[in-house]
Amino acid sequence: MTEKKSSSFLSNIWVVSLGAALCSFLWGSATPAIKTGYALFSIAADDTPTVVLFAGIRFFFAGIFTTLFGSLIQKKVLLPRSVMAFKKVVALAMVQTILQYFFFYGGLTRCPGVKSSVILATNVFASLLIAALLFKQEKLTLLKILGCVIGFVGVVLVTVSGKSVDYHISFGGEGFIFLSSLCYGLSGCLMKSFSRDDNTVMLSGWQFTFGGAVMIFTGFCLGGRFSGFTALSVLLLAYLVFISAVAYTLWGLLLAHNDVSRVVIFGFLNPVFGVILSSIFLHEQSQTGLVTIISLILVCIGIFIVNYRKRTERK
Repeated sequence: MTEKKSSSFLSNIWVVSLGAALCSFLWGSATPAIKTGYALFSIAADDTPTVVLFAGIRFFFAGIFTTLFGSLIQKKVLLPRSVMAFKKVVALAMVQTILQYFFFYGGLTRCPGVKSSVILATNVFASLLIAALLFKQEKLTLLKILGCVIGFVGVVLVTVSGKSVDYHISFGGEGFIFLSSLCYGLSGCLMKSFSRDDNTVMLSGWQFTFGGAVMIFTGFCLGGRFSGFTALSVLLLAYLVFISAVAYTLWGLLLAHNDVSRVVIFGFLNPVFGVILSSIFLHEQSQTGLVTIISLILVCIGIFIVNYRKRTERK
C-alpha cells in the first residue's frame, strides 16, 4: 500500500471510527485486567514502586513487540536512524509513558477512583486545546467544543451516578491526575507532529521500550518487587502488553492522518467500556443499565458532532 493510499485509508470515517473504538475498548478492558493482575501478582494498589515496576515491564515488552511486528510487516528494521529521530523517541517516552504514568500512579493513591475517572476524561479537552492553540494543528470550533462537552457529560454520568464524591482537592492527588491528562493530550499532538517525518510505528515502539526501561529501573531502585508468576498471570501480563502495543500504535497512526479532535473524541468511550467490563469480569456494582445506555448515547452524540463537521468541510 503506497503512502498516499495508506493516508486515504486511515482517513476514512469508518476506519477512524472502528479503529478508535477498538482502541477505547482495549483501554477500557485494561481497567479490570490491571486489577486482576495486581491480585495475581500480589501487588498492593498503594505500593507505588511495585506498581511502577509492573507497568514498566508491561510497556517495555509492548515496545519490543511493536518494533518487531512493525519491522516484519514493513520488511525493514525499525530504528531511530538519526539523532533527531532519537530525540523524538526520548521526548515521546518522557511525556507519553514516564511522566504520564508517574503522575497517574502518584495521584491515584491520593485521589478516589470516581474523581480520577472524571478528571482523566478531561484529556480529550486537553488534546483539543493543545492541538488548536499550541501546535496550530487544527481550528477550535464551536461544534468541536460542543461535541466534547456532550461526551464529557456522558462520562460524568456513568462514572458518578449513584456514588458519593468528595470535593477535597490536593496537588498530589487530583493535581497529579490532571497533569497526567495534560501529558496524554500533549503526547498525542507530539506523535502527530513527529509522524510527519518519522515512522509512526517506530516512534511508538521505541518510546515504549525506552520509557518502560526507565520505569523498570526506577521501580526496582525504589524497592518494587512482585512474585506470583504462573501460566495465568503471565498470560494476563501478555494481554496487557498486547493492549499497549496495539492500541497506542493504532491510535498513533490514526492521529498521524486525521485531525486530533476527530480521533481523541473517542477517548470518552474508555471509561464507559471500563465500567461495563469491570461489572462483567470483576462483578463490581455499577450503573450498567439505563444510566450506562444514556451515557453511551451521549458519548456517541459527541463523537458524531465532532466528526460531522469534518464531513461537511470535505464536501
